[in-house]
Amino acid sequence: MWALLKVLMRHGDRPLTVLVMEDAYAGVPRSYVVYPWRLWGLLVGMAGGIALGLFVLVLATPLREWLPGMSNAEVQHRTRLSMLRVAALEDSLAAQQQYMLQLRKLILGEVAAESSAVPAQARMASAGGALASELAPAFERRSADQPAVFAVPELVLPSPRQAIPIALRSDPLLQLQFPVLPPVEGFLTRGVDAKSGHYGVDLAVEEGTVVRAIGSGYVIFADWTQAGGFVIVVQHADGYISVYKHNQRLLKQVGDRVRDREAIALSGNTGEITTGPHLHFELWRHGLAQDPLNYFVTR
Repeated sequence: MWALLKVLMRHGDRPLTVLVMEDAYAGVPRSYVVYPWRLWGLLVGMAGGIALGLFVLVLATPLREWLPGMSNAEVQHRTRLSMLRVAALEDSLAAQQQYMLQLRKLILGEVAAESSAVPAQARMASAGGALASELAPAFERRSADQPAVFAVPELVLPSPRQAIPIALRSDPLLQLQFPVLPPVEGFLTRGVDAKSGHYGVDLAVEEGTVVRAIGSGYVIFADWTQAGGFVIVVQHADGYISVYKHNQRLLKQVGDRVRDREAIALSGNTGEITTGPHLHFELWRHGLAQDPLNYFVTR
């Protein structure tokens, strides 16, 4: 077979006579005049026709989805939606990271220091009354590795609900009336330990227990965090910020105003840094962590 093809290729420009004879018996051979160039043209035409037929068959059947870039409109639509969702998630994650950084700076006091240092006793005196003088030692007591006292900056939230900064609202917040009731009725399992970075108290309660705000204020953070699970943060008057972590469910969102003892969350066991159902509560003032036990009603 290959010898015949080589002969046809060598004599492609002139006709050839091909003798056909059967091996079973001796007889008169049959002869055919073959034009090699016509034969090659026929073979090429047949191959092209087969290729064209297969291409049309693939386009007219669901097999076209196996070809790159030939998926149907529904698949392309889903792909576009997925790409848009991924882009939206990336933007949301970037905004959340920026907001978490801003909130961290607000809580830890990593902002520009006050132009004039105000003694703790003077700040407590401005709060007014004998109660301020009773609580003065709590404000002066701090760990060596805790941040210094800084001014709390005006927090600009990315949510449209919070277009007006909290500090500029026409309805000023009521000052916290210390001592206050704890946010939940539970057993104290761990107190403040600044050396280990535990700046709050842990109150063991059953999951689903109502968590209440210790005073009126505005929600400045309400979202999921890797370590604290569902966390909600409330800004109060006079530079106080209360933090509630490891919740099962949040009942408020950023920008909501809360009243004293209003339900803001349901306790849970969410987040990585947790050993069981409990509420982790922190109290901050001007970037300085306070021991909440000094502000709770004792029974």
